[in-house]
Amino acid sequence: MKLCFNEATTLKNSNLAKDLEYCDKHGYDYIEIRTMDKLPEYLNDHSMDDLADFFHAHQIKPLAFNALVFFNNRDEAGYKEIINEYKGMLETAKQIGVSYIVAVPLVTDQKILKKDIKNSCVDVLKDLSDLAQPYGIKIAVEFIGHPQCTVNTFAQAYDIVEAVNRENVGLVLDCFHFHAMGSDLEDLKKADGSKIFILHIDDTEDFPIGFLTDEDRVWPGLGAIDLHGILSTLKEIGFSDVVSVELFRPEYYQLDAEEAIKTAKDTTIKVVSKHFDFDSDK
Repeated sequence: MKLCFNEATTLKNSNLAKDLEYCDKHGYDYIEIRTMDKLPEYLNDHSMDDLADFFHAHQIKPLAFNALVFFNNRDEAGYKEIINEYKGMLETAKQIGVSYIVAVPLVTDQKILKKDIKNSCVDVLKDLSDLAQPYGIKIAVEFIGHPQCTVNTFAQAYDIVEAVNRENVGLVLDCFHFHAMGSDLEDLKKADGSKIFILHIDDTEDFPIGFLTDEDRVWPGLGAIDLHGILSTLKEIGFSDVVSVELFRPEYYQLDAEEAIKTAKDTTIKVVSKHFDFDSDK
């Protein structure tokens, strides 16, 4: 297993340059780069060449761009906007060696039939797959465990990925989102582990299904999620690639960035190492 840091964990108390410095210092293999805020901020004072040079000179590597948001069930103008944004992401991803682009389904108060959600997701993901093919980049679809998200359970997301049926389209399994809308471990047990590209690890306070929000997340192992059930099932179905720690906890944004990055690593290793070996000493 490889260890990754998702920059949401230090969203309010760090920046990309600091995240890279501290993650490399503390032995992370990968980083997920936030394209909506931390990357643009970085580019105010740096270039993409600077970023590529950093990765070339250091152990840590870029895993994913996070994220292409609200890709499905858009009107014509919205679809064109998504495609144009995505084409730019592919070019910059190639420049620095990013392997995945995380794609997040639409969040809306509008009621949309599940069949229309599926049809739109499948159509758009096939388009994204075609565009990504020459770059060797994969699309990792992240279902979001909130009632307003159009794709909010593992079973629904996996059904969509199966319907797309492309080698470069798979899933992000976020433990918080899996728990937050009551996804079923039995559905995970029936899945093909190769269709899960990235594991997001986190934990949460014990609020009822449907009421959890990202701010309820806590360090892995300190909350109510059945992480051992998820991890043991992932091992059974053959997943052993990358675990990326991702939290949005306001209290953790008050910490020193390096302390947060070290704590994220320590708590993740403690939980995950009960089920998986890490590829190198951390």
